[in-house]
Amino acid sequence: MQPTRLVNVTARRPGDPEPDLLGISLAHRAMVTDVGRVATLTSAFADGGMTCTPRRARAVARYVNLLCDSVHHHHTTEDQILWPVIEASAGGSVDLTELTEDHAALDPRLDRLRALAAGFRLNVGDKESAAPLAAGLTELHGLLHEHIADEEREIFPVIRQYVSVDDWAAVEKAAQRSGRMSFDGPRTVAVMTEQERVALSETVSPILLALITVLSVRHRRFDRRVFG
Repeated sequence: MQPTRLVNVTARRPGDPEPDLLGISLAHRAMVTDVGRVATLTSAFADGGMTCTPRRARAVARYVNLLCDSVHHHHTTEDQILWPVIEASAGGSVDLTELTEDHAALDPRLDRLRALAAGFRLNVGDKESAAPLAAGLTELHGLLHEHIADEEREIFPVIRQYVSVDDWAAVEKAAQRSGRMSFDGPRTVAVMTEQERVALSETVSPILLALITVLSVRHRRFDRRVFG
């Protein structure tokens, strides 16, 4: 599902509360962490340090595809929803060109990773199919790490200064509606500190928390099939 562009943006006024950026920070952390985990795993297959069963090869390929979808969804939401909100709120105070170009450069890499994951599945995770997948994931991990560091350094202060709490809440809701909660929710919770868990419990509805708890149980089974 594609995110829906927001309209009727109202810029934050001096003295208004700042948006809470914990959600996007956790999404960034989950992406970098998970790409790194899968890169390490597939590198072990490529090096011959670990063998792969057909069942595990299918699970790894499925995980890579879901991870690519998650990365694509995140940067598409930024391009189509968040960037217009920032531009409408901050005016000429920010230039998003370089970050947008980074996003455009990601999609061909994600498509290649999906194709490499299919080859990994068909060849039951042998060294020859694992090596290019591991190399692609390692490259993606480095690119995401650098891009996210740039984004948080350049864009987070702009959001806090210019975007209203209401508009930020609308951005987050739009991202949640068009995302895959069964995959993204548990992975986000997994990278949280205890302090962040407490903070989240104070802002998220009990129903959503209960849903994420149920989804996390199912995701842990999937995670064990992939990572052991």
